[in-house]
Amino acid sequence: MNRADAGGEPAAYRRCARIAAAHGRTYFLAARLLSPERRRAMHALYAFARTVDDIVDGQAEDAAAQLDRIEKDLDERLVAGDPGEPDDPVLFAVSDTILRYEIAREHFRTFLDAMRMDVPGSPLFRNRYATMSELREYMRGSAAAIGLQLLPVLGTVVPIPTAEPAAAALGEAFQLTNFLRDIAEDLDRDRIYLPTEALTAFGVDEPLLHHCHRTAHTDPRLRRALAHLIALNRDLYRTAVPGIDLLHPRVRPAIRTAALLYGEILHEIEHSGYAVFDRRAVVPGHRRLWVAAREFAGARSPRRSGLGAVTTGNK
Repeated sequence: MNRADAGGEPAAYRRCARIAAAHGRTYFLAARLLSPERRRAMHALYAFARTVDDIVDGQAEDAAAQLDRIEKDLDERLVAGDPGEPDDPVLFAVSDTILRYEIAREHFRTFLDAMRMDVPGSPLFRNRYATMSELREYMRGSAAAIGLQLLPVLGTVVPIPTAEPAAAALGEAFQLTNFLRDIAEDLDRDRIYLPTEALTAFGVDEPLLHHCHRTAHTDPRLRRALAHLIALNRDLYRTAVPGIDLLHPRVRPAIRTAALLYGEILHEIEHSGYAVFDRRAVVPGHRRLWVAAREFAGARSPRRSGLGAVTTGNK
């Protein structure tokens, strides 16, 4: 098979890069700091996760069947030890990446099971979470597994199992940030990814969430609950960020950039007065570029603490 085209890069990987550029701005920016080979692999992993997520969010009646077909197709390619024909560019690229970097297949099974938890009618379906422990069980597949998939691609200076806890925690930290930012969008899909127990402690129930959504106004009780959950989110970052030093030195600036920029989304939520119903918290483009440039330059000089906005929320 001729895996490269005249442009020097397989078309399947170019397709994955376009998906990452369109949907994962922070992720795509961080990946630009990597070597071309690692960058392509990251794009493939992102595109696979995004493709599956789009199937689930599209709420098609056959979503569960589509996930089953994807898992079967992926398994067949991996068992054969060959990514196969690039008829499905994303499956080809992710299969090639898994085989090339010897990524454990269990991380993809765990991810797909978590996605089934979002599909109505699936035996695993769940759209409310009573406790943080329950939510973290979901994030084990939806987020921690992504971090574990990335480790062999990024490379480590320690045995991979040693780096896995921090990688899993960083995936969870990113996911919880998404949940805090996307409350309104998730409500539109009849999902609440914030623990009922934590919300109730501040006097927030589901009718209040829907009222805030309808009025585009964040009730003071919800602001206090969000402040609490943001504090928990920052604790996850504090657990995860030191693990970046366990990665290959060349990839540390990219992952540190992603961690810093995702951490700054929390600052943007706070800075807006927790206005999560009338806007989507984003880090300005000029700020993203500045952080990336600083981290890349910093990799060539003695390392500072590097936690910045991840730990304090300040710019």
